[in-house]
Amino acid sequence: MLFQPFFYFSSMQQRKVFTVDEIQKKLEYYCVYQDRCHQEVEKKMKEYQLIPQAREKILLHLMQHNFLNEERFSQSFARGKFRIKSWGKQRIVQELKFRNISSYNIKTALKEIDEKEYIKTIYRITENRNNTISETNIYKRKKKLVDFLMRKGFENDLIFKTVNELVS
Repeated sequence: MLFQPFFYFSSMQQRKVFTVDEIQKKLEYYCVYQDRCHQEVEKKMKEYQLIPQAREKILLHLMQHNFLNEERFSQSFARGKFRIKSWGKQRIVQELKFRNISSYNIKTALKEIDEKEYIKTIYRITENRNNTISETNIYKRKKKLVDFLMRKGFENDLIFKTVNELVS
C-alpha cells in the first residue's frame, strides 16, 4: 500500500506584528536600497496595515531625513530607463506620470538626458532593429521600425527622420 502524504494548511495566516519604529527602519532600508517614489512607499506601508497617524509620521520622517526624495527618484529613473532600456522621452514621461510625479520633477528628470546621446541612441537601436527584421518589402520594414520606436517612446518627427535616413 502506498502512503499518501497529508498536508494541512491553516486557514488563518499568522502575521508578525511590528512596532512603528521597526516598520520605519524597514522602510528606511527599502528606500536606501533603491530610489523610491511616494506611491511605492505608500504601497509598502499598506502591506503593514498601519493606522493613518503612523503612516504620516513615517512618511514625514523619510522625507525629512532624505530617504524619500521624488526629484532624486525621477532623475535616477529617467537616467536608468534611458541608458539601460533605451527608452525615449515620451515613454519616460508616461511612466513618471503613472507614478504621480509632478510635472516640475518630470521636466527636471528629462534634463538628465543628453541630447546628443539621445540622438545616437535612436540611431543605434534603429540600426540594430533594422538588421534583425527579415521583411523584404521596404514599406513593411519601415512600419515595423516605426512601431518599435513608438513603443520605446521616441518622438514621431525624430522616428520618421531616423527611419527614412537609415532605410531606403
